[in-house]
Amino acid sequence: MKRSCFFFLCLLQISCGSQFVGKINGVSFVASRDEVKQEHIKPVKQLYADHAAVMPFGFIREVNSPEIIFDTERQWFGETRVGAKQYIELLHKNKIKVMLKPQIWIWRGVFTGELEMQSEADWQKLEQSYEAFILTYASLAEESKAEIFCIGTELERFVSQRPEFWKNLILKIKERYKGKLTYAANWDEFGRTPFWADLDYIGIDAYFPLSEARTPTVEELKSGWKPWKDKITSVSESANRPVLFTEFGYRSMDFTAKKPWLVDRNEETVNLEAQVNAKKAIFESFWDEEWFAGGFVWKWFINHEKSGGPQDNRFTPQNKPAQEVIKTFYKVYQ
Repeated sequence: MKRSCFFFLCLLQISCGSQFVGKINGVSFVASRDEVKQEHIKPVKQLYADHAAVMPFGFIREVNSPEIIFDTERQWFGETRVGAKQYIELLHKNKIKVMLKPQIWIWRGVFTGELEMQSEADWQKLEQSYEAFILTYASLAEESKAEIFCIGTELERFVSQRPEFWKNLILKIKERYKGKLTYAANWDEFGRTPFWADLDYIGIDAYFPLSEARTPTVEELKSGWKPWKDKITSVSESANRPVLFTEFGYRSMDFTAKKPWLVDRNEETVNLEAQVNAKKAIFESFWDEEWFAGGFVWKWFINHEKSGGPQDNRFTPQNKPAQEVIKTFYKVYQ
């Protein structure tokens, strides 16, 4: 009965007939050193995006350091509380809903999933520091009426080794913020995340390996999605929660779906077709599913005219053929 009610509620969010609508069609709105202006919002609206992830940052010097440095004058404007608030206010003014998604950056880009303390004393210090960080932004989420708040991003070892902390943290967040909650689990982490039932969405950063081909076809990529989709569906049903891709994206490079999480700047190939096919495959695989809430494209820079382009092989789809793919699907699934 519980599962049936869940899917009935999902169906209420979509129209009758074959065309599913009402998805969260989002962009990951990258923090900048500058204030966001109206001219920066126009391309987002032209994409038919109706949500944006606003991402203030906290910084850690080493992977085993317990101190999170955040909201300082040395950070870029968009990485601070004041900056995040300004971004949210202008997005809301343009009727674009917001997921506030505070994130951690470890020096030299060490993967946050490896964040791990070496002593109980340091674990407690990290917990105190993370609580101060996340509650600061939970308060901002409530103050600014952000529609979704993400309580963490890709913190597998922290989550797995300190489950009681996270359970209590979620309760404290709910005391401050009354909107929808999610957590952004890495693609290989979400099946072990223990607190999905305490949140509103199963959040996944969807960098699943799908194909080892240089330029995989849409059909090859959809085939690569099938085993992962089965697992995602199972977790959604078990937790009785819809799935939200808190990040999804592919670089415009050869082998883009082999290890989609790669950020190696030494890779020089540009493959716009591979990015297009990967985008089409993810939309065709998920956006019609009633248990699927939508997602946030990784990533979208505020200075649209200077971002991406046909010679760029990074994640952004801006000023590339993949941008038109996103626009087409977002328009359909408004």
